Amino acid sequence: MKMTELFLAELEREAVPTRRTLERVPDGRYDWKPHEKSMAFGYLAELVARLPSWPVLMIKQDELEITTYKPEPLRTSGELVQALDEGVAAAREALANTTDEHLMKTWRILVGGNIVSEQPRYIALRDGVFNHLAHHRGQLTVYLRLNDVPVPSIYGPSADEGKFE
Repeated sequence: MKMTELFLAELEREAVPTRRTLERVPDGRYDWKPHEKSMAFGYLAELVARLPSWPVLMIKQDELEITTYKPEPLRTSGELVQALDEGVAAAREALANTTDEHLMKTWRILVGGNIVSEQPRYIALRDGVFNHLAHHRGQLTVYLRLNDVPVPSIYGPSADEGKFE
């Protein structure tokens, strides 16, 4: 099996529970934090909504200067879901139109011109998109719980959903 096929399958698998999670983000809680050191609810939800679009950046660009990556804020659950759906569609197309050979080439993240990450694209995809998405989506479910919002099933039943949906 080609790496591109594995990543496409992973994208499809992760899109469904991510969408269910973002649909539940309550509007009007953008600045809420569970702790002063925590990310704001809205920023975290935006990160989860946009991570599935990152394969496009990783495939079409050789590097990303993170200080210039400034997307518009997403303020409602509808905007979050729309960003996710658009990002998944764009990532699906980028992955379908690349090669495993291209995924072996180096991709970098820079902060203020300094390289903070430099690795083959396939590792950047695994770590920077899929593992990162699972981590932050898990955080987002904690934020939902702390705001009395039912947590969706993701890899198995949640306390709010006793069965797979």
